[in-house]
Amino acid sequence: MNYRQATWERETESGEAVNEPLLSEKRTETVTHDDVDLPDELVRDELTLPEPAEPEVASHYTRLSQMNYSVEHGPYPLGSCTMKYNPKFTEDVAALEDGAIHPDRPDEYAQGTLAVLHGLQEYLAEIGGMDAVTLQPPAGAAGEFTGLLVARAYHRSNDEDDDRREVIVPASAHGTNFASAAMAGYDVVELPSDEDGRVPVDALEEAVGESTAALMLTNPNTLGLFERDIEEIAEIVHDAGGLLYYDGANLNALLGRARPGDMGFDIMHYNVHKTFASPHGGGGPGAGPIGVVDELTEFLPDPHVREADDGSFEFSEPPESVGKVHGFHGNWLVLLKTYAYISRLGDAGLKDTSAMAVLNANYLASQIDLDVPYGPFHHEFVASAGDVDAAEFAKGMLDEAVHPPTTKWPEIVDEALMTEPTEALSKDQLDVLADAFTAASQKTPEELAAAPTTTAAARIDQTSAARNPRLSWRDVEEAVEEVDE
Repeated sequence: MNYRQATWERETESGEAVNEPLLSEKRTETVTHDDVDLPDELVRDELTLPEPAEPEVASHYTRLSQMNYSVEHGPYPLGSCTMKYNPKFTEDVAALEDGAIHPDRPDEYAQGTLAVLHGLQEYLAEIGGMDAVTLQPPAGAAGEFTGLLVARAYHRSNDEDDDRREVIVPASAHGTNFASAAMAGYDVVELPSDEDGRVPVDALEEAVGESTAALMLTNPNTLGLFERDIEEIAEIVHDAGGLLYYDGANLNALLGRARPGDMGFDIMHYNVHKTFASPHGGGGPGAGPIGVVDELTEFLPDPHVREADDGSFEFSEPPESVGKVHGFHGNWLVLLKTYAYISRLGDAGLKDTSAMAVLNANYLASQIDLDVPYGPFHHEFVASAGDVDAAEFAKGMLDEAVHPPTTKWPEIVDEALMTEPTEALSKDQLDVLADAFTAASQKTPEELAAAPTTTAAARIDQTSAARNPRLSWRDVEEAVEEVDE
């Protein structure tokens, strides 16, 4: 099988082969350069370039876009990643020319921009129950790292930095929690889950002590379960002199109903590209603002937007700042979309968002013919593929024209299928997802091993792709020869 066949010739649901030629395989023209003011070794005698007409270009890229699944096509239920539909009005707001100012413009000539940034700080502080927010971190993991730098600065100010060397992280936490703690220079203490999938209070009491800098916690956790003992957990950590860090990845379940600050959390990050429907994935950019309680505000990154006595807005440097963590104002366009989204929904809309997210997750969990341990859930749940490899199960779902959930994590559930439908899906779309789960569960091992058969590209060698990625342009003939071999 040659490169073209291996890559593009797959059967669609309609039975038509997906076979979109490369532009270089369409009409081309040979260009020559007889009189070029460059050294001979830098000049090609002839150059063959595609010469498609405009309608051909339009149809070519439209065709390619149709080969890729996205939030525009349908459900994208990646658990914990919260792949929400991105409303188009926020893109329109981000495209306004009035927002396209140079980031070095003096404060007095950037009042509109600073007003939006300050307004978003206030929105997020209110939503999270925090006293102050910085918008600088460019992603959720960057927010985690920044939050731990703030925690470290706080302990240093109390002359305890050398003593408090441990960060406690539940076994079911996001992998970035472990990585962020290690990057911030801490030793990571892993805390196992109890039989109910939550933090075991007894084990926590044994783990905390004079060396504890912080406990990083997601609430609801990655199983979609609310930590019912959160007030007791906060008390245990605070009594030991540690700080309580909130991973905001699952904030979508709490909007308008509960606030991390009211639970006792001291630091939190917001995944605005998850919770507030800014674009997510594709290499970024994202944004991961952090919020802190009052006693930690002096350690926030520089600069911070504040309102001056005369009502104008200005950048300021917190007195014990951890420094800059991102250039200029953070990822401005992502933050602008977040501001627009929150403004459009308002208090009632945000509250409806969390209600529908929780309802959709519990409805879908009740409709699939798989083992779904734990529950009831908040915004997501984790089903088990049972004796079937979860990755194979997901490949089978691709042939049902849906995107599969996150697989094989958290490890507390065997062959995990971590699913978050979000509030954006209708009952009809949830039923489509449920049918896809059912169809995949009924496939034979041979059918799963051959899946997917209806997508534009078949399986790749994932190990080789990760260990030996090819990220540069290569000649088509070279690629064909390599795949044939």
